[in-house]
Amino acid sequence: MSLRPFHLAFPVHDLAAARAFYGGVLGCPEGRSSEQWIDFDLFGHQIVAHLDPAARAVQVANEVDGHHVPVPHFGVVLTMADWQALSERVAAAGVRFGIEPHVRFRGEAGEQATMFFSDPSGNALEFKAFGNDAMLFATTKDQI
Repeated sequence: MSLRPFHLAFPVHDLAAARAFYGGVLGCPEGRSSEQWIDFDLFGHQIVAHLDPAARAVQVANEVDGHHVPVPHFGVVLTMADWQALSERVAAAGVRFGIEPHVRFRGEAGEQATMFFSDPSGNALEFKAFGNDAMLFATTKDQI
């Protein structure tokens, strides 16, 4: 079985700001669009920013490895090289990290590089990478 792209539709309060962020900052190619929505290619996955001028992100967080992780959030598991390049690109654009790029669960099952930041509408995003992709679902180190 080959991995298929996912599709995610989410609200934004300003399409121009979404276009500048997803297309400009994150470098996502734009697909189809209308006056109400924009398709973006997020590392091979289809995300769709839908206009809702009243959209306000939910501000909930759960404690994970000493950080307050925003819920809900979405993102992509990248290669380590792509993760590093994205973290540099986001930092250079002046985007404020909710959780700075770092390695979580160091030396444990699930060790991963991760970072969190939000789009202009407050939608939280997480991008992560694993030195060993077998760690993605591992619950113990002997599973890899």
